[in-house]
Amino acid sequence: MASVPSLPRWLGLAGLLPQFASVGVLYAGPADWRSPALAIAFAYAALILSFLGGMWWGIAAAAPAAQRRRTLGWLWIAAVTPSLVALAAFLPWALGWRWPEPSLVMLGAALLASLGVDIRLGALAPRWWMRLRVPLSLGLGLATLAAAFA
Repeated sequence: MASVPSLPRWLGLAGLLPQFASVGVLYAGPADWRSPALAIAFAYAALILSFLGGMWWGIAAAAPAAQRRRTLGWLWIAAVTPSLVALAAFLPWALGWRWPEPSLVMLGAALLASLGVDIRLGALAPRWWMRLRVPLSLGLGLATLAAAFA
């Protein structure tokens, strides 16, 4: 990650801290903190997944006009999908079904799968993009799965 500009690198890594703290509480914290830690882990994963979609939307919008018209239909769809997945993950709680473990699994898997979109961005993204995205997506995706199985 040394080639990633320092501000995105440090802010990105700092973005892992809320999920790591939630997982720490789930595995080693007091029992009465469990429910808030699960809720925070869920909310943070859903928030970041939606944020990724927003980043992809911005990348698609910033692409040259000819490329936007010809080849980026997939990216516009990919950019909307994370928010829809986050909403779908929220529905079990809203409807009183089993929650949050299945929803955390869904969000963790989606965060890991987001790397597929990042890889496909190719030259649309900065050269250092994947060196930042891989550790962040793996870190947050795996931490979210760890929260699901705590």
